[in-house]
Amino acid sequence: MPTVSINHLTRYRYRRDVSFGEHRILVRPRESYDQRVLRAELAIDPEPTSLRWLQDVFGNAVAIAQFDTRADELEIRSTAEVEHLPNGPDDIAIEKYAQTYPFTYSAEDMPDLLRSIERLYPDGDREIDTWARGFLTNERTDTLSLLRCITETIYTEFDYEPRFDKGVQSPLATLSLRKGTCRDHAVLMMEAVRALGFAARFVSGYLYNPQNENRRIGGHATHAWLRVFLPGSGWIEFDPTNGIIGNRGLIRVAVAREPTQAVPLSGTWVGQKGSHIDMDVDVRIKQVDLETSHPRAPHGDNSEC
Repeated sequence: MPTVSINHLTRYRYRRDVSFGEHRILVRPRESYDQRVLRAELAIDPEPTSLRWLQDVFGNAVAIAQFDTRADELEIRSTAEVEHLPNGPDDIAIEKYAQTYPFTYSAEDMPDLLRSIERLYPDGDREIDTWARGFLTNERTDTLSLLRCITETIYTEFDYEPRFDKGVQSPLATLSLRKGTCRDHAVLMMEAVRALGFAARFVSGYLYNPQNENRRIGGHATHAWLRVFLPGSGWIEFDPTNGIIGNRGLIRVAVAREPTQAVPLSGTWVGQKGSHIDMDVDVRIKQVDLETSHPRAPHGDNSEC
């Protein structure tokens, strides 16, 4: 089980001192059976007058910072060490009734999945619907093969193009341009599978290159992908930017119904017009040996020398 080290720095610069309003910080990796946070620290300069933590409606860990100091720079650094259990397509077990598409979610699951099936973006001419249904081979299609085909089509036929502007371009624009950022690719696939009746959620997190594997695309800052709910395995990761099915190389930070709910950092500042110079984001992530991590107490009698 690899251990992953994450160093995420965000720096805002201003021409003169400004005052800072409340900032919402969503950078702490989530805890789950497949990723365990061994260490997590948050350093902010200037130091906030208060820093409190909360869990949002999706269970994401959110830090809320308040300030009373003026400064010409704001620096937020998050460091973490995460024990990660990679899972791939072979680990996905789907209930028999859902192994072929179409299927209907169970009566127990459906009430909690409905909002994740709802479409977010207008599609008056049903272009996304038409594109998504083009992946159906016949009346009954293997469910995982269908999702794999959509993932790999975006990976092979759509160009990755970094864009540092805020927000996500519409899935119709991504479909037309055949290019976009990782978040654009994720939203396109999310809307496509929702058009087919799947429950899907947007994910923001970190991307790393597992040892002895080709370099992944989109890891220069935070990364974005989606999760699809599959009966029998629950929420499964799909990264159309890299053609990944499962969580191999993906560290979840925020899971949300739509991208605006998973923004890593948001806040306000007050000062003279034109004071803001720029924002710089630097994410450094790597797989490390367990021997370089914090020691853990052995559990059970199955420890190996």
